[in-house]
Amino acid sequence: MGTAPWSEVFTELRRGRVSADDEIARAEGALGFPLPDSYRSFCRACGAGLAGGTIRIATPLPYPAADLVTRAEVIAHSIQAALALLEASHAFSVEGDDPTVLERACFFGEAEDGSFLFWDVAGTGEYDIWVLAPDLETVRFGAESLDAFFRRVQGEGVRSVLGEAAEPLPSLFEGIEDAVLARGAEPI
Repeated sequence: MGTAPWSEVFTELRRGRVSADDEIARAEGALGFPLPDSYRSFCRACGAGLAGGTIRIATPLPYPAADLVTRAEVIAHSIQAALALLEASHAFSVEGDDPTVLERACFFGEAEDGSFLFWDVAGTGEYDIWVLAPDLETVRFGAESLDAFFRRVQGEGVRSVLGEAAEPLPSLFEGIEDAVLARGAEPI
């Protein structure tokens, strides 16, 4: 399955700081698995920025606040700390009833509502995308690729991904440039 051109996924596409091949390779080495083709394509075509006015995807960059490896670690640590504050008998409600999906999670995005996007890094090629809801209990299937995920949340499928109250997101990507990313940050 090929990735659609991102200009077809986002009707309004203002490109941000894109990831170079060596930055993508650094992230793959640090994470220990190859990044999905749809994500690699996104990193090269769209870069750092905000999708649909609400979802920020971390990309391999020399700026910790936006970098995939850094954000994956920060999000995972934050979720673990929050879960530690909850009851010891914390249980997840996972669509498809496979709670082990969280054991294979690599977080790569976050939404303004407090949701977190992650890949189930089992297998090879494209990894299924899942969404951990803000309640830190509900896990919903997002899509089989990043372009499919964004198409889904731009339509009625948004409710099955982001919750019943969610409205379709606009077909918009607002990039963030180097100068903005570099403010107050030491490069990696």
